[in-house]
Amino acid sequence: MTEKIQSFAPHDHGSCIHSAMNVAEETCAARKVQLTPVRRRVLEILLESHAAMGAYDVLARLDAEGLGSKPPVAYRALAFLVEQGFVHRIERLNAFVACNHPGTSHDPAFMICRSCHKVAEADAGNAVLNSPASQSGFTIEQTVIEAEGLCPLCKESA
Repeated sequence: MTEKIQSFAPHDHGSCIHSAMNVAEETCAARKVQLTPVRRRVLEILLESHAAMGAYDVLARLDAEGLGSKPPVAYRALAFLVEQGFVHRIERLNAFVACNHPGTSHDPAFMICRSCHKVAEADAGNAVLNSPASQSGFTIEQTVIEAEGLCPLCKESA
């Protein structure tokens, strides 16, 4: 069964945001960690679109809303959200995106549109690397795959 890539397909984005926030709240409560107002707002900002945002873009939004103007405010909130699995860092863009599978253990693969910068997430698994890793005695602990191209809308308009 093929997973529909939510970020590039029409979907109920309000439900998407609501669901992710519920998972974050429940997960934080279960782990006994705090989803502070700033952390919550940073997650909401990232959930507003499926585009990756840089830390300074997030900070500008926090500053405009009176939640902090110093870089450590954004970086600490982002570090917490990444650590808890609610946000991923997109190395290629030096940016962050909300996780499409919060609260689950997975190996993300990101498809990054080079035109609109939307990021779609899929669970890549370790299938491609399992055999070579096993043969070399290497133990895979985490895999992140980033692919750049054009999303369906940008491809259509090109």
